[in-house]
Amino acid sequence: MKIAALALVVSILAVASLLFGSADVSLKDLLRLLSQNDDPGLSTIVFDIRLPRTLLALLVGAGVSASGAAIQGMFRNPLADPALIGVSAGAALFAAIYVVLDGSQGLSLIGMTGSAFVGGLLTTWIVLVVGGRGGGLATILLAGIAINAIALSGVGMLSYLSTDMQLRSISFWALGSLNGATWISVLLALAIPVVVFLIFLESRNLNVITLGDEEAEHLGVSHQKLRVRIVSLCAVAVGIGVALTGVIAFLGLVVPHLVRMTLGSNHRTVVPASALLGGMLLLVADVISRTILAPTELPVGILTALVGGPFFIYLIMVEQKGRLVI
Repeated sequence: MKIAALALVVSILAVASLLFGSADVSLKDLLRLLSQNDDPGLSTIVFDIRLPRTLLALLVGAGVSASGAAIQGMFRNPLADPALIGVSAGAALFAAIYVVLDGSQGLSLIGMTGSAFVGGLLTTWIVLVVGGRGGGLATILLAGIAINAIALSGVGMLSYLSTDMQLRSISFWALGSLNGATWISVLLALAIPVVVFLIFLESRNLNVITLGDEEAEHLGVSHQKLRVRIVSLCAVAVGIGVALTGVIAFLGLVVPHLVRMTLGSNHRTVVPASALLGGMLLLVADVISRTILAPTELPVGILTALVGGPFFIYLIMVEQKGRLVI
């Protein structure tokens, strides 16, 4: 029932998002456009600019947040984030390579979006290979931290070697934005709901793994195989999102925790609710980013970081308080 109510709120906000931007569109104008479509300029604003942007925000937010819920369940830690598996840093590194090399060295065949997606999957694969040798969650976590550090240092080196124009492109992409949303990007992002559904199918296994690795094995759930499946699915979902919009900070950390605080920790509820709430929050952040300084647009990643950063500090304080009580 609560998920249905959340879905209704998301639908209402999705329609409302079509009204906000540098050009004013009233609800009356929108209804007239839907019935008659007799204004080419208004039609371009609503159907070619804002609607793809709205859909992309919902899809990317859903993928990142559902992945965050799965990663937190797998690591059994509410402070875990999809960035731990290296996908965001790897995507940023390959995007920077594409920008600095001006699409040469074969990367021009797949473009900046394709380069970022390949980079995200490649770094996640390296994390799995390196982390899998230790066989434990701690090893995967340490491998993710190390790979993230290496990838981000590579981004820093490329930024240092880049021209002013290239540096601006790298920085703007790293901050995250839905400004370049098109129907083609929406079409590519339609793979995200499929991946989210596959993550949802792992809900029972995620519930079992929270009991511990040995208990999960006794209940017929292989924690090693589950980790490979979860990390792979999350890498695809987050990789697509990051490739299309850039890095959206803290969304995968904040949203699942909010869902657990309000709806409980059952992953059959956490995963779909995180997808809906994540899409809604990214949509709201995007509307604010394009209206607060209109006609100038603020990168949406800045807003998510401004909200996620303080909330992350709050989580740490609550975690420390809980340990002191124990």
